[in-house]
Amino acid sequence: MNTHRNLEVWKYSVEFVSTVYDITKDFPKEEIYGLSSQLRQSALAIPSNIAEGSARKGNKEYKQFLYIALGNLAELETQLVIAHDLNYLENIAQYDSTITEIRSMLYTLIKSLKKKKE
Repeated sequence: MNTHRNLEVWKYSVEFVSTVYDITKDFPKEEIYGLSSQLRQSALAIPSNIAEGSARKGNKEYKQFLYIALGNLAELETQLVIAHDLNYLENIAQYDSTITEIRSMLYTLIKSLKKKKE
């Protein structure tokens, strides 16, 4: 049975959640309910929306959730830039390839769903 667990983009984004949790562990304590929490929520939302979309009845809803996941990814990318600007992270370039790869995988999946009939 095909589920979200079979999707490479879901697996890859779940791995990235662990990375985000690791990097936010060293943020200042005053950010526990601020930027730390926001980064974690954005990261968690990516695979969560992929999973929710794949469980929906039709491709239209599925694509909608994939677009939401893309929005979450953009939020995460922005929050990493802010964390860098606040000197909480030294090098955010190391995350660029992961973000780019997840974005590409999401667009590829969306494109494949557009080709399929409801």
